[in-house]
Amino acid sequence: MIYSGFTPFRYMKHGVKILMGRYDDPDDPGDINHFQALMSALAATVGMGNISGVAIAIVLGGPGALFWMWASAFVGMATKFFTCTLSILYRGKDTKGDIQGGPMYVIREGLGKRWKPLAMIFAVAGLFGPLPIFQANQLVQTVRDVVLRPAGIVGENSFNADLIMGVILVGIVSLVIFGGIKRIGSVAARLVPAMVVIYVLSVLTILATNITQIPDLFVLIVSDAFTGDAVLGGSVGAIILIGVQRAAFSNEAGIGTASLAHGAAKTKEPVREGLVAMMGPAIDTLIVCTMTGLAILSTGVWQTTESNGVTVTAQAFDAALPSFGVYLLVISIAIFALSSLFTYSYYGTKCLGYLIGAERQHYYNYLYVVSIIFGAVASIDAVVNLIDGMYAIMAFPTMISALILAPRVKALAKDYFARMENHKLGL
Repeated sequence: MIYSGFTPFRYMKHGVKILMGRYDDPDDPGDINHFQALMSALAATVGMGNISGVAIAIVLGGPGALFWMWASAFVGMATKFFTCTLSILYRGKDTKGDIQGGPMYVIREGLGKRWKPLAMIFAVAGLFGPLPIFQANQLVQTVRDVVLRPAGIVGENSFNADLIMGVILVGIVSLVIFGGIKRIGSVAARLVPAMVVIYVLSVLTILATNITQIPDLFVLIVSDAFTGDAVLGGSVGAIILIGVQRAAFSNEAGIGTASLAHGAAKTKEPVREGLVAMMGPAIDTLIVCTMTGLAILSTGVWQTTESNGVTVTAQAFDAALPSFGVYLLVISIAIFALSSLFTYSYYGTKCLGYLIGAERQHYYNYLYVVSIIFGAVASIDAVVNLIDGMYAIMAFPTMISALILAPRVKALAKDYFARMENHKLGL
């Protein structure tokens, strides 16, 4: 962020114009337009991490964890500008001759063949990091705890019900993911705006009922970020760790998964996709995660519950909007989780295609849908630990290549913005 001189941040308005299709050219290389690329990336990032991930952060790290999620998001915006610009600049061809983007191609095309082991590490971890087990786990938990259990349909032993819901999810997801990135992008472009509107309106209603608390909550978030008094008794380091972990899981900046989606964008100007991509952490973490956090904090459920994950958010909705709040949350969660379930398959498919050939990459979808059943019946701790571990491994190749190739992005950005200022970009 410092190395960029904050330059990309000054061109957010231009990024919005790009997103709205002002510079779209159907003849440019790629599979999907800028809007579909961002929606595909957001379909993965704006999901359960924004609803249950924030709840986990607050329960474990207190209100201060939200501050460090914000800090991570600002850095993540710059990170995504660099990594997603690189994903276009260094696109390569797979074994079928199709143009592909993503960290493994950035490493291969930008750093050279001797760096191939680094690309292989990303691709192997990329088979497991994008597995939909967290989304399946939290969606099933929501339906079980909010709908089925209160209605007396399931008791303490809910394994059979969880398994049935997992099988249903497999059927729904299979209808979309076997159609490839074009179908995923098309579905995401319809689902993501709808899910953001429904969820944002629901949370704004909760915040409106607790409007007088909002200023004090911001003070609490900032003060607790540097004291840790609320939960961890002064362990600021632990709060920072929790905040950064949950922000990374939520917006995926620096992980490399979003680069796979943005690398499929139709464009000849890498900087354009970098500007579009950097909006992701702003929408995901600075807006959606903040709203979830304020809803949880304003209702006070984080101080009295022994639950974790999505159940905490459900309790906040029920406390603020009795009788119907939890059902609004269930609808939001269903859309959030399904959009993520649709998109993550694309990431793993591309990683398998890099490892064993594009003509065999579709086999990943079978592993993907089977893992949904595992996520539906597994414990949340097992799911979170597996995903966090794989994301950590994926971050090393992504960030190493981004740091080494950063001067090329900076030079490219300088040239692009100079041409833009001189009206040589078709303005």
